[in-house]
Amino acid sequence: MGNLLCCVQVKQSKVAIRERFGKFNSVLKPGCHCLPWICGYRLAGHLSLRLQQLEVRCETKTKDNVFVNVVASVQYHVLSDKASDAFYKLSNARSQIQAYVFDVIRASVPKLNLDDVFEQKNEVAKAVEQELEKAMSAYGYEIVQTLIVDIEPDEHVKRSMNEINAAARMRVATNEKAEAEKIIQIKRAEAEAESKYLSGTGIARQRQAIVDGLRDSVLGFSENVPGTSAKDVLDMVLVTQYFDTMKEIGGSSKSSAVFIPHGPGAVRDVASQIRDGLLQVSSHQHHQ
Repeated sequence: MGNLLCCVQVKQSKVAIRERFGKFNSVLKPGCHCLPWICGYRLAGHLSLRLQQLEVRCETKTKDNVFVNVVASVQYHVLSDKASDAFYKLSNARSQIQAYVFDVIRASVPKLNLDDVFEQKNEVAKAVEQELEKAMSAYGYEIVQTLIVDIEPDEHVKRSMNEINAAARMRVATNEKAEAEKIIQIKRAEAEAESKYLSGTGIARQRQAIVDGLRDSVLGFSENVPGTSAKDVLDMVLVTQYFDTMKEIGGSSKSSAVFIPHGPGAVRDVASQIRDGLLQVSSHQHHQ
């Protein structure tokens, strides 16, 4: 109906190319336009001004001979003031963009090692974008943004990289565990040394208390009973302790049989041994 009335409608975000007798005449913007076909005008076609996106997958090889698939995403659109160039100069914009992406990626990536490709993907994307801008602006297209969205090494290489990373993490974890065990052992040794020190101090104090108690008993008995020497009192105390100990051993129901020499000579030997030990302790403390 519009063609019969010589009117055409151009939708929003689009432009139309008008020709007269097969020659470019003008670019029609969104809205209603008169197109008198009887005067040789005709509508050659439409172009979308919307932002378009193209993903390009390119296989190439790095400097260290690793094959990778680089996926680039290119966002572009037609410039409204250069719509005629986009319509007449380029028949397939997507194929042209793809060719330029291939060219730049295959020229840039082989100069880098695999690890550098991951680290410098932004530089590669910028190089692709600059090359596309120079080339596509002549055809009426503007490159809005170019991104390297994925870098996929060969499956075997990817598996090897994962194993290397796992081994590195395991090595770090092993070092941390060994360091923790070392700290635990040091703390345990320090605690054991402290415990032994405290135990030895307690035993020394216990022996000192025994010596002090015996000394007080001997001095008190000698003062209250004239004619007795310190040796006599000490022998009597030791013999008393000896018999008390024998009584406790015999009265305990859980005690096993204990065979010890018994008699006046045995008692004298035991008293002599205890007295000599106490004198040695006392002499050692005086030297300190």
